Amino acid sequence: MSIYIALLRGINVGGKNKIKMAELRESLGSIGLQRVQTYIQSGNILFESAEEELPLRERIERQIEADFGLAIKVVMRTLDELRSIHRNLPFTEEQVAQAKASSEGEVLYVSMLLEQPQPEKLAKLASIDTGDDRYVLDGNNLYLLYSLSVRNSKLSAHVEKLGVPSTVRNWNTINKLITLGSEMEAAALS
Repeated sequence: MSIYIALLRGINVGGKNKIKMAELRESLGSIGLQRVQTYIQSGNILFESAEEELPLRERIERQIEADFGLAIKVVMRTLDELRSIHRNLPFTEEQVAQAKASSEGEVLYVSMLLEQPQPEKLAKLASIDTGDDRYVLDGNNLYLLYSLSVRNSKLSAHVEKLGVPSTVRNWNTINKLITLGSEMEAAALS
């Protein structure tokens, strides 16, 4: 059994694509996912399954559409992949501290991509003047460091144009999901 984290894109944002987490847990439990739990309202789902990622992701998307009438893209990572995202943070503590000193909110995010963007899309992103905002692509994870605000960033607008489904989570959420997944793992071993 693997511990997976399914990250739903664009639910419960601005009053759109509303899904109650209790109903989502029940829905996903009904298709055989084990020990389903959610974290906050933005669609972070932890569960166990012995299935492979691709068919599992497709099944989750179909279930959400059947139960809630929403065509939502699901990006998945295993607990080990989330731990790897954490370990591979490409920004130094000093860079993060500098961004926090000038920021109006959260500064560190990860855009988790369904697949790697095409080289020409990455080249276009590289050609954009993003000011003091920084990014680093590592496989299918795009680390984002904002100097002022994610809301008005040119970088955010252009990340959306990479042409692959993705969902963004802040660093605090990444850390909390790792903690919750680790607790699930420990409970399974005891």
